[in-house]
Amino acid sequence: MEPRATQASVKEKMKEDGIEFILAQFVDIHGSAKVKQVPVECFDDIVEDGAGFAGAAVWGVGQGPHNHDLMARADVDTYQQLPWKENVALFSSNLYVDGEPHPYCPRGNLLRITKLFADEGYVLNGGFEPEHFLVVRDGNGGIKIWDPAGIDTLSKPCYDFKGMCQAMDYLQDVIRCGNRMGMGIYQSDHEDANGQYEINFGWTNALKASDRLTVFRMMTSQIAAKYGCFATYMAKPFADKTGSAAHLHFHVADAASGKNLFPLESGAKDPKGLGLSKIALHYIGGLLKHICALTAVASPTVNCYRRIQSGECVFSCTSGYTWTPAFASYGDNNRTQLLRCPNCNRFEDRSISAAVNPYLLTAVHIAAGLDGIKNEIDPGDPFMGINLYEMPYEERRSRGCELLPQNLFEAVTALEADEVVKAALGPIADEFIRLKKGEWGEFMRNQVTPWEIKRYLTML
Repeated sequence: MEPRATQASVKEKMKEDGIEFILAQFVDIHGSAKVKQVPVECFDDIVEDGAGFAGAAVWGVGQGPHNHDLMARADVDTYQQLPWKENVALFSSNLYVDGEPHPYCPRGNLLRITKLFADEGYVLNGGFEPEHFLVVRDGNGGIKIWDPAGIDTLSKPCYDFKGMCQAMDYLQDVIRCGNRMGMGIYQSDHEDANGQYEINFGWTNALKASDRLTVFRMMTSQIAAKYGCFATYMAKPFADKTGSAAHLHFHVADAASGKNLFPLESGAKDPKGLGLSKIALHYIGGLLKHICALTAVASPTVNCYRRIQSGECVFSCTSGYTWTPAFASYGDNNRTQLLRCPNCNRFEDRSISAAVNPYLLTAVHIAAGLDGIKNEIDPGDPFMGINLYEMPYEERRSRGCELLPQNLFEAVTALEADEVVKAALGPIADEFIRLKKGEWGEFMRNQVTPWEIKRYLTML
């Protein structure tokens, strides 16, 4: 285990690195980064007391204009020099009010849940794979893909050499900067849609993985601007192209030794044929039991549900597939699964939207999985070697393969009824439900799409 940083050691490191300014950073309920910039001379203040914020100006922190200040206290272990702005340091921070941890802080809440998990003897390790589009404004109030050479036009552009080369300098900047910040980036590629790219991170614990994804989004927003475009983590910015995910590869490890607990012990029976331990299977059982409530957190916007539509929509993208699960399943190395098991060492959760708040997601993930472990929830039989996109509805139903919520309201309703998942969010749950019901209501009241006009205007 790496030694923890100290306030004094970080102060000395910043002096060596030529740091002049500090960003005290936290996220709101949506996962959007919020910061204050302070001179480096104020470092002790933001560690011991925090940088002050008016809570009513921030989404989902449970405050009005009459409440005492939110104080974002820098976590000294998260020191990072910004490679694109080398006189600036970034610290992930936790929110306090009147000297007490603020229960509406997404990062602070995840710390609470990881401690509960550690008390049971476990730690969740993993890494996100953030997909995103590079886009530009089209001059008519819309967007189009960033394609300066006019070559990113293939109907199956995934891994395309020319498409990759066009973005190579951007991707190299991202990898270079990300790895200077300790992200452990080991791969990048042109993804399945025109203008879409994916980055693969190294593994770490749930808290650091969530910090990593947050900082990665901040970083790509700045690097993309250098190339005259912007990086969007909107789940489905183009109706005819694949959506963007933040797939989470994960396993549960022993909190004391760090040993991966997912592989089956040598000589043990393998009832599911995947080489997985009982802990692995029960964790997956918990995820599947709570999947509808989890979906509200994994896909937290109206737009996210354009990714996970059932039926023939899975074949509607230009390349032929959405690569997105619409059904609650687990199984072998098969990308039509929600929970894919490439090998006995890990799973991949393919349902998670690029628009996710990673702190909230990993908190509810742990809670659902722990419920599975404690109650020895059987996930049922795995789907082996089956294309779930093509499986008949009645066969899926007979095997208990649940359809994911098909819109934000359905998902939030499921969350509202799930005490395990709600408890993992603490008071954030009620605030999240209130805001998301409002978002759905605003969409339904105020938006009429061109499709509706075309379909219904003269139908009667």
